[in-house]
Amino acid sequence: MRLLRPLLPVLILFTSLSAWGQKYAYVDTEYILSHLPEYAEAQKELNSLASGWLDEIEDKYEASSQLETAYRAERVLLTSEMRRKREDEIASKRTEATDMQKAKFGVEGELFQKRQELIQPVQEQIFQVLKDLSSSRGYMVIFDKAKDSNMLYTNPKYDISDRVIKELGYTPGETIGGEEAEDGQDQGKSLQDRMNDTLDKGKDKLNDRKEQVTNRVNSGVKGGGRPKQ
Repeated sequence: MRLLRPLLPVLILFTSLSAWGQKYAYVDTEYILSHLPEYAEAQKELNSLASGWLDEIEDKYEASSQLETAYRAERVLLTSEMRRKREDEIASKRTEATDMQKAKFGVEGELFQKRQELIQPVQEQIFQVLKDLSSSRGYMVIFDKAKDSNMLYTNPKYDISDRVIKELGYTPGETIGGEEAEDGQDQGKSLQDRMNDTLDKGKDKLNDRKEQVTNRVNSGVKGGGRPKQ
Protein backbone atom coordinates (compact mmCIF):
# COMPACT_ATOMS: atom_id res chain seq x y z
CA MET A 1 0.00 0.00 0.00
CA ARG A 2 2.84 2.43 0.81
CA LEU A 3 4.25 1.92 -2.68
CA LEU A 4 0.84 2.59 -4.22
CA ARG A 5 0.08 5.78 -2.28
CA PRO A 6 2.26 8.09 -4.46
CA LEU A 7 0.44 6.74 -7.53
CA LEU A 8 -3.11 7.40 -6.26
CA PRO A 9 -3.27 11.07 -7.38
CA VAL A 10 -2.03 10.04 -10.81
CA LEU A 11 -4.62 7.23 -11.05
CA ILE A 12 -7.40 9.59 -9.99
CA LEU A 13 -6.29 12.18 -12.54
CA PHE A 14 -6.11 9.53 -15.27
CA THR A 15 -9.57 8.27 -14.40
CA SER A 16 -10.99 11.80 -14.45
CA LEU A 17 -9.39 12.57 -17.80
CA SER A 18 -10.71 9.29 -19.19
CA ALA A 19 -14.26 10.10 -18.07
CA TRP A 20 -13.92 13.67 -19.38
CA GLY A 21 -13.08 12.32 -22.81
CA GLN A 22 -16.31 10.32 -23.09
CA LYS A 23 -19.23 11.75 -25.09
CA TYR A 24 -22.62 12.11 -23.46
CA ALA A 25 -25.98 13.36 -24.73
CA TYR A 26 -29.60 13.46 -23.70
CA VAL A 27 -33.05 13.50 -25.25
CA ASP A 28 -36.57 14.41 -24.18
CA THR A 29 -38.69 11.43 -25.26
CA GLU A 30 -41.96 13.23 -24.51
CA TYR A 31 -40.93 16.03 -26.87
CA ILE A 32 -39.92 13.49 -29.52
CA LEU A 33 -43.17 11.56 -29.20
CA SER A 34 -45.17 14.76 -29.64
CA HIS A 35 -43.89 14.87 -33.23
CA LEU A 36 -44.95 11.34 -34.19
CA PRO A 37 -48.41 10.90 -35.80
CA GLU A 38 -48.34 7.15 -35.11
CA TYR A 39 -47.96 7.90 -31.41
CA ALA A 40 -50.84 10.38 -31.52
CA GLU A 41 -53.03 7.79 -33.26
CA ALA A 42 -52.12 5.16 -30.68
CA GLN A 43 -53.00 7.55 -27.86
CA LYS A 44 -56.29 8.39 -29.54
CA GLU A 45 -57.22 4.72 -29.82
CA LEU A 46 -56.23 4.03 -26.21
CA ASN A 47 -58.25 7.01 -24.97
CA SER A 48 -61.28 5.89 -26.96
CA LEU A 49 -61.10 2.39 -25.49
CA ALA A 50 -60.56 3.69 -21.96
CA SER A 51 -63.42 6.16 -22.25
CA GLY A 52 -65.84 3.47 -23.44
CA TRP A 53 -64.82 1.11 -20.64
CA LEU A 54 -65.21 3.87 -18.08
CA ASP A 55 -68.74 4.54 -19.31
CA GLU A 56 -69.62 0.85 -18.83
CA ILE A 57 -68.07 0.69 -15.37
CA GLU A 58 -69.76 3.89 -14.25
CA ASP A 59 -73.11 2.56 -15.52
CA LYS A 60 -72.63 -0.55 -13.41
CA TYR A 61 -71.83 1.52 -10.33
CA GLU A 62 -74.88 3.68 -11.01
CA ALA A 63 -77.09 0.60 -11.31
CA SER A 64 -75.86 -0.68 -7.95
CA SER A 65 -76.46 2.75 -6.39
CA GLN A 66 -80.03 2.83 -7.69
CA LEU A 67 -80.68 -0.63 -6.25
CA GLU A 68 -79.24 0.51 -2.93
CA THR A 69 -81.40 3.65 -2.87
CA ALA A 70 -84.53 1.61 -3.51
CA TYR A 71 -83.48 -0.94 -0.90
CA ARG A 72 -82.98 1.69 1.81
CA ALA A 73 -86.43 3.15 1.10
CA GLU A 74 -88.07 -0.28 1.45
CA ARG A 75 -85.82 -1.85 4.06
CA VAL A 76 -88.20 -1.44 7.01
CA LEU A 77 -90.88 -3.37 5.10
CA LEU A 78 -88.65 -6.34 4.31
CA THR A 79 -88.02 -9.54 6.23
CA SER A 80 -84.48 -10.51 7.23
CA GLU A 81 -84.29 -13.00 4.38
CA MET A 82 -85.52 -10.43 1.86
CA ARG A 83 -82.98 -7.92 3.15
CA ARG A 84 -80.18 -10.40 2.74
CA LYS A 85 -81.30 -11.17 -0.80
CA ARG A 86 -81.44 -7.51 -1.76
CA GLU A 87 -78.05 -6.78 -0.18
CA ASP A 88 -76.51 -9.69 -2.06
CA GLU A 89 -78.00 -8.38 -5.31
CA ILE A 90 -76.48 -4.95 -4.68
CA ALA A 91 -73.12 -6.54 -3.79
CA SER A 92 -73.23 -8.61 -6.98
CA LYS A 93 -73.74 -5.49 -9.11
CA ARG A 94 -70.85 -3.76 -7.38
CA THR A 95 -68.66 -6.80 -7.90
CA GLU A 96 -69.41 -6.70 -11.63
CA ALA A 97 -68.18 -3.11 -11.71
CA THR A 98 -65.03 -3.70 -9.66
CA ASP A 99 -64.17 -6.87 -11.61
CA MET A 100 -64.49 -5.02 -14.91
CA GLN A 101 -62.45 -2.16 -13.52
CA LYS A 102 -59.65 -4.55 -12.57
CA ALA A 103 -59.84 -6.42 -15.90
CA LYS A 104 -59.63 -3.24 -17.96
CA PHE A 105 -57.43 -0.94 -15.87
CA GLY A 106 -55.48 -3.28 -13.59
CA VAL A 107 -51.69 -3.64 -13.65
CA GLU A 108 -51.91 -6.40 -16.27
CA GLY A 109 -55.33 -5.34 -17.58
CA GLU A 110 -56.51 -4.84 -21.15
CA LEU A 111 -55.48 -1.18 -21.27
CA PHE A 112 -51.92 -2.10 -20.26
CA GLN A 113 -51.79 -4.88 -22.87
CA LYS A 114 -53.18 -2.62 -25.59
CA ARG A 115 -50.72 0.13 -24.71
CA GLN A 116 -47.87 -2.34 -25.06
CA GLU A 117 -49.21 -3.41 -28.44
CA LEU A 118 -49.60 0.12 -29.81
CA ILE A 119 -46.83 2.10 -28.14
CA GLN A 120 -43.97 -0.41 -28.10
CA PRO A 121 -43.34 -0.28 -31.89
CA VAL A 122 -43.01 3.52 -31.64
CA GLN A 123 -40.59 3.22 -28.72
CA GLU A 124 -38.55 0.70 -30.66
CA GLN A 125 -38.22 3.15 -33.56
CA ILE A 126 -36.82 5.79 -31.23
CA PHE A 127 -34.52 3.29 -29.54
CA GLN A 128 -33.10 2.17 -32.89
CA VAL A 129 -32.33 5.78 -33.90
CA LEU A 130 -30.65 6.40 -30.53
CA LYS A 131 -28.64 3.22 -30.94
CA ASP A 132 -27.49 4.26 -34.43
CA LEU A 133 -26.58 7.77 -33.25
CA SER A 134 -24.68 6.36 -30.30
CA SER A 135 -22.70 4.10 -32.60
CA SER A 136 -21.99 6.68 -35.32
CA ARG A 137 -21.15 9.59 -33.02
CA GLY A 138 -19.48 7.71 -30.21
CA TYR A 139 -21.85 8.54 -27.37
CA MET A 140 -21.09 6.54 -24.25
CA VAL A 141 -24.48 7.27 -22.65
CA ILE A 142 -27.69 8.94 -23.84
CA PHE A 143 -29.96 10.09 -21.00
CA ASP A 144 -33.68 10.83 -21.07
CA LYS A 145 -34.82 14.10 -19.46
CA ALA A 146 -38.57 13.37 -19.79
CA LYS A 147 -40.67 13.77 -16.64
CA ASP A 148 -39.87 11.57 -13.63
CA SER A 149 -36.19 11.51 -14.57
CA ASN A 150 -33.52 12.39 -12.00
CA MET A 151 -31.73 14.92 -14.20
CA LEU A 152 -31.61 18.15 -12.18
CA TYR A 153 -29.83 20.25 -14.82
CA THR A 154 -29.27 19.81 -18.55
CA ASN A 155 -27.19 21.87 -20.93
CA PRO A 156 -29.09 22.43 -24.22
CA LYS A 157 -25.77 21.97 -26.01
CA TYR A 158 -26.02 18.21 -25.42
CA ASP A 159 -29.71 17.83 -26.32
CA ILE A 160 -29.99 15.67 -29.45
CA SER A 161 -33.82 15.42 -29.44
CA ASP A 162 -34.16 17.43 -32.67
CA ARG A 163 -31.57 15.23 -34.34
CA VAL A 164 -33.58 12.14 -33.41
CA ILE A 165 -36.76 13.75 -34.78
CA LYS A 166 -35.01 14.46 -38.09
CA GLU A 167 -33.71 10.88 -38.26
CA LEU A 168 -37.30 9.69 -37.81
CA GLY A 169 -38.31 11.79 -40.83
CA TYR A 170 -40.09 14.69 -39.12
CA THR A 171 -39.45 18.39 -38.62
CA PRO A 172 -38.52 19.63 -35.13
CA GLY A 173 -41.17 22.00 -33.79
CA GLU A 174 -44.00 20.60 -35.92
CA THR A 175 -45.74 18.78 -33.09
CA ILE A 176 -49.01 16.89 -33.42
CA GLY A 177 -52.02 18.71 -31.92
CA GLY A 178 -53.36 17.56 -28.54
CA GLU A 179 -56.36 15.31 -28.27
CA GLU A 180 -59.74 16.96 -28.74
CA ALA A 181 -62.14 17.20 -25.85
CA GLU A 182 -64.69 14.42 -25.66
CA ASP A 183 -68.08 15.63 -26.89
CA GLY A 184 -70.57 15.92 -24.09
CA GLN A 185 -68.57 13.76 -21.68
CA ASP A 186 -67.19 15.24 -18.46
CA GLN A 187 -66.11 18.49 -20.10
CA GLY A 188 -63.20 20.06 -18.25
CA LYS A 189 -62.19 16.71 -16.78
CA SER A 190 -59.33 14.70 -18.26
CA LEU A 191 -59.51 10.99 -18.98
CA GLN A 192 -56.97 10.35 -16.22
CA ASP A 193 -59.19 12.23 -13.75
CA ARG A 194 -62.16 10.09 -14.78
CA MET A 195 -60.10 6.95 -14.28
CA ASN A 196 -59.03 8.13 -10.83
CA ASP A 197 -62.63 8.99 -9.91
CA THR A 198 -63.82 5.54 -10.98
CA LEU A 199 -61.05 3.86 -9.00
CA ASP A 200 -62.01 5.88 -5.92
CA LYS A 201 -65.65 4.97 -6.44
CA GLY A 202 -64.71 1.28 -6.48
CA LYS A 203 -62.81 1.65 -3.22
CA ASP A 204 -65.75 3.47 -1.61
CA LYS A 205 -68.19 0.78 -2.67
CA LEU A 206 -65.89 -1.93 -1.33
CA ASN A 207 -65.67 -0.14 2.03
CA ASP A 208 -69.46 0.23 2.10
CA ARG A 209 -69.83 -3.51 1.51
CA LYS A 210 -67.39 -4.33 4.32
CA GLU A 211 -69.34 -2.04 6.66
CA GLN A 212 -72.63 -3.75 5.75
CA VAL A 213 -71.17 -7.19 6.46
CA THR A 214 -69.78 -5.98 9.79
CA ASN A 215 -73.14 -4.48 10.80
CA ARG A 216 -74.93 -7.69 9.83
CA VAL A 217 -72.57 -9.78 11.96
CA ASN A 218 -72.86 -7.38 14.89
CA SER A 219 -76.66 -7.43 14.65
CA GLY A 220 -76.66 -11.21 14.80
CA VAL A 221 -74.40 -11.23 17.85
CA LYS A 222 -76.46 -8.61 19.72
CA GLY A 223 -79.62 -10.54 19.04
CA GLY A 224 -78.12 -13.63 20.59
CA GLY A 225 -78.42 -15.53 17.36
CA ARG A 226 -75.89 -16.86 14.95
CA PRO A 227 -75.37 -14.71 11.84
CA LYS A 228 -76.45 -16.40 8.64
CA GLN A 229 -73.71 -17.52 6.29
